[in-house]
Amino acid sequence: MPTITLRLELHKPTKVKQDMYERMTEVNTAFANWLLNHPELNQATSKLFKEFSSQQFPSAVANQTIREVKSQKKNQKTKKFRTLWCCFNNQNVKVEKKGEFYTVSFPTLEKRIGVPVVTRPYQEAWLNRLLDGTVKQGAAKLYKKRKKWYLAVAITVEVQQREETKAMGVDLGLRYIAVASVGTKSLFFKGNQCAFIRRRYAALRRKLGKAKKLHMIRKIGRKEFRWMKDRNHKISRQIVRFALANGVGVIRMEDLTGIRKRATSAKEAGRSLHSWAFHQLQTMIAYKAEMAGIRVEWVKPTYTSQTCRCGHREKANRNGIRFRCQKCGYTLHADLNGAINIAKAISGLSA
Repeated sequence: MPTITLRLELHKPTKVKQDMYERMTEVNTAFANWLLNHPELNQATSKLFKEFSSQQFPSAVANQTIREVKSQKKNQKTKKFRTLWCCFNNQNVKVEKKGEFYTVSFPTLEKRIGVPVVTRPYQEAWLNRLLDGTVKQGAAKLYKKRKKWYLAVAITVEVQQREETKAMGVDLGLRYIAVASVGTKSLFFKGNQCAFIRRRYAALRRKLGKAKKLHMIRKIGRKEFRWMKDRNHKISRQIVRFALANGVGVIRMEDLTGIRKRATSAKEAGRSLHSWAFHQLQTMIAYKAEMAGIRVEWVKPTYTSQTCRCGHREKANRNGIRFRCQKCGYTLHADLNGAINIAKAISGLSA
């Protein structure tokens, strides 16, 4: 079942509450670092917090922290946490609607409190579904970003899988950010406009760097990231709509390994797309597809851009965005040919 995360901004928390959230984060991070070296971590429960400190702390948060530390130590070999935000399971966070406003309540250092949240229309739609029981609530995380406090709530959706078996391939690249192919139909997303905007941001950063305006460089970086994210949302949304309109039941995409090595020259037009968020785009396509009941499969990228429909494969078949088979003479847009081969999974599915 696909899961989405709603990032709910806490509406103007008082200075007292903000200080309390800060203290909770500090205590939680210190507790997590203490747990990393505890000999009985695998058998730990929330009662272990009393060994760490005598101060009041929600047992619900302590339990979630213990689970997170166990996972991070085992899977990521974590040695130290810089910050570990407080998390709550689905039983300890309650979402309610009071009049026209939505509130969330969760345990704190003092007592369980309910706070109003800032919501957008699409968030309200999900919260309404949560309240009427058509989706399930998961864990939540209290965190701070750029002086604002948020509660990130996971929501799980039960989706009926589509019965269609038709496969669509999506090829990602530099000159064309994405090319989708299903049957005889295709969808292209050019990269030239995006490359132009990326170069403009890069030039602006260089200018600000010479002027030693580091705070402006960070501000520009955040603005660029938001623009990239919005662009990826729009591309992924159009790709999934294209799939639905053409009766697709499976979307196939390449493994991203080596995507940045596709540009042969640092001076080519695609240079400005080297730091394009390809992984983010694939993630957005994947979760939007899953929400629509479309299965997502990952294929090995080997030779997808060099193989002809006749089966002949060689490096010389592809020259930039032009594909011409050296054996049979078949010609096609190179990225479209790649998308077709991805749809066929000619190199096999990734493990």
